[in-house]
Amino acid sequence: MGRKAGGLYINPKKFGGVVKPCMMEMTSFLNCLALNKQSDDKCARQKELLVTCTQAQKGRPKNAAKTINYHLQRLGRDKFH
Repeated sequence: MGRKAGGLYINPKKFGGVVKPCMMEMTSFLNCLALNKQSDDKCARQKELLVTCTQAQKGRPKNAAKTINYHLQRLGRDKFH
């Protein structure tokens, strides 16, 4: 079921399939740490892959038209004008 915020209905299921960048790299790094008793010396390759992925994501601009905050601001703006 969704949630109501005032007169606005938000469907949380719609936002469940959001792409999570670098999730596989982070999972492999954390698994490596768990297997090697928190020794990141043995997980250098996974750590480097994770750092590379996060650095690549840093430069990407967020598409404001797809965020819920954008739509809430747009609806709020239309409501008061």
